[in-house]
Amino acid sequence: MCGIVGIFTKTEALRPTLGQHLSDMLITMSDRGPDSAGIAVYGSDTPGMTKITVQADDPARLAALDLPGAEIRTISTHAVISMPDGKAAETLAKLRATPGLRIMGSGARIEIFKEVGLPADVSRHFALPAMSGTHGIGHTRMATESAVTTDGAHPFSTGPDQCLVHNGSLSNHNSVRRRLARDGVTVSSENDSEVAAAYLTHAMSSGRNLGQALESALKDLDGFFTFVVGTRDGFGVLRDPIACKPAVMAETADYVAFGSEYRALAPLPGIEHARIWEPEPAKVYFWEAA
Repeated sequence: MCGIVGIFTKTEALRPTLGQHLSDMLITMSDRGPDSAGIAVYGSDTPGMTKITVQADDPARLAALDLPGAEIRTISTHAVISMPDGKAAETLAKLRATPGLRIMGSGARIEIFKEVGLPADVSRHFALPAMSGTHGIGHTRMATESAVTTDGAHPFSTGPDQCLVHNGSLSNHNSVRRRLARDGVTVSSENDSEVAAAYLTHAMSSGRNLGQALESALKDLDGFFTFVVGTRDGFGVLRDPIACKPAVMAETADYVAFGSEYRALAPLPGIEHARIWEPEPAKVYFWEAA
């Protein structure tokens, strides 16, 4: 079943409290999926620096990281590692080769935190309410396509500053996975949602923006789905042509917000004056920072 939430800010008004709103929205969706939960927050960037978020079942592995010249900020089972852009590829390769570590995502601004458990527990473990940023997305999962694990939790990130959350099921994800593999794109988990994330990353690598990549997904991805996607400066929503999964959006002068149900949006400031609508089937909704 799964629950999805997201906020994209247009002004400074909500940015200091983005994490609090995202946490409240995600916790409201807990009964749509109690297996695991995760969030991606797009915070501030430092010119010339890359951030890599990693996870370890044993936090002692994070304390033992030996990365000269890198700044390491540990939060529960995750660590955000910052280093000069020129060291990012080398650091990613070293982290991937380190037993017991998982790469959650990387980029200039994105930080991803996800674990098995209820949204309230995940939010508390990672101090989500204290986080700030321009936009963020979250997901609480009811596992249907793969095991209840951290690897199977959303969001999935398959490119710099890009991530996806998904409610639904893709019927052709194995054929898409094989096609991506032929193009040199590897999908590490069994989750069909990671295939969708990798598909969009691959589409955008050819010069398309997020909106154009989502348009192409309507032709190439089959099944029933609602996608909410984040990029460094953008936020996109897409429902399949049948649109059998619930979805509600709200927009004010300060923000655009998404929820699987209206009750996730109800506590947002100014919601009584928002334009509220149900996203149309097979229509791309896409916002990008000016």
